[in-house]
Amino acid sequence: MRPVAWRGSLRIRLLVGTLFWIVASVVVAGWSLGGLFRQHVAAQFHAELKTHLDQLTAHLTIDEQGRPALSVPLSDPRLERPYSGLYWQIDDLATGAAATPGRLRSRSLWDYVLAAPVDAPADGEVHRHRLDGPAGTRLEVIERSIQVDERPETAAREFRLIVAADEHLMIDPATRFDSALWLALGLLAGGLVIAALVQVRVGLAPLHELRAALGDLRSGQAPRLEGDFPAEIAPLVDDFNGVLAQNAEVVERARTQAGNLAHALKTPLAILGNAAAGRDDELARLVATQVDAARKQVHYHLARAQAAAAGRLAGARTAVGPVLEGLLRAMRRIHAGRDLELVLHPISPDLVFRGEEQDLQEMLGNLLDNACKWAAGRVEIAARLDTGGLTIAIDDDGQGIAAGQRDAVLRRGVRADQQVPGSGLGLSIVGDLAQVYGGGLRLADSPLGGLRALLSLPAANGTTSGSPGK
Repeated sequence: MRPVAWRGSLRIRLLVGTLFWIVASVVVAGWSLGGLFRQHVAAQFHAELKTHLDQLTAHLTIDEQGRPALSVPLSDPRLERPYSGLYWQIDDLATGAAATPGRLRSRSLWDYVLAAPVDAPADGEVHRHRLDGPAGTRLEVIERSIQVDERPETAAREFRLIVAADEHLMIDPATRFDSALWLALGLLAGGLVIAALVQVRVGLAPLHELRAALGDLRSGQAPRLEGDFPAEIAPLVDDFNGVLAQNAEVVERARTQAGNLAHALKTPLAILGNAAAGRDDELARLVATQVDAARKQVHYHLARAQAAAAGRLAGARTAVGPVLEGLLRAMRRIHAGRDLELVLHPISPDLVFRGEEQDLQEMLGNLLDNACKWAAGRVEIAARLDTGGLTIAIDDDGQGIAAGQRDAVLRRGVRADQQVPGSGLGLSIVGDLAQVYGGGLRLADSPLGGLRALLSLPAANGTTSGSPGK
């Protein structure tokens, strides 16, 4: 089961976590700063209304006709401009006389009268209200009731002092601030996102370098991980290189031991074979048969063991062209008496096998020797890069092999013709070696009329091609 995309990528994990906290921080900061600014504007707005109310209270007098008046006009010029959004009003609440609301108003109210609710606040107490104002506006209102002694011998007169302001004088600054604030926070968030992208890219760059180094190692372009890695990755690289060195040592030891075993077995087998060759009886023939079988088994299993060890050795690469040229020279000498025409089609120097030269020689040598044994007079060799892998085709103009017998001859010890010298292990060894490297061997009809052997192997600059094609 494949992991969820964001869980399978360090880059996505880091970016998702960073973006989440950037967005969360920006939202919280915007909400908090906007709220604080609105509170500040509201407090300043109400403080200004309170200041105007205090000035109105301080300047209230009674003129000679007994009407309320101001000793000094209030200082804010908006109170002189009609419908400016800032207003004051004085209502006469004298007991025993008809109430005359709007007895005295600011010029800004023009012909409009503030209809504040009658809630009878105590003397000097400040009440707040929200009312409809001129031109359909909503007003924030504060009021205070005071008593004024006109003359000592007369009763005090009660007045209600009202100061009102359009709510937009409080809302509009907060709205403008919110717009500017979110724009600034958006730019800040964008900058932080860009910084996070750059930081993640720079921070993960060593992993890209490590991946490239592993690619070079896998393709055989380097025998170990090379590069200047940061302190957090360097121990991993050192440990990995140590494992590679240990693996190479194990492979070399295995090859040495395989060679020693081969030499150790060849001598007693040769002695037994020579002893049996000097006699012509039932026991001698049995010994000769078993010695021959033992030699085949030793050859087969030693070759397979060496290939299995080499197939796990990273960093090996072998140019195909020189190996084929060397093998053709050897085949011309081995089969000099048959007057064969061995043709090697042009091969690009970029065709490189991702594996050991010894194993490539083993596979191609067996296929070429088999083709030369069966060819009537011509053998052709071609190599190409096919779907990321290396495909080598060896054709001969011999009798070929029937389609129903091709799978059988790839099995160990099976020979198509007992009259042709051989052990029957060559094609089997080639198939096993190719499978160790992730490739394969397939037999098909040759354009020359005989048999075509298609060998697919991993290329040093590509991946395994899978099953070989024509």
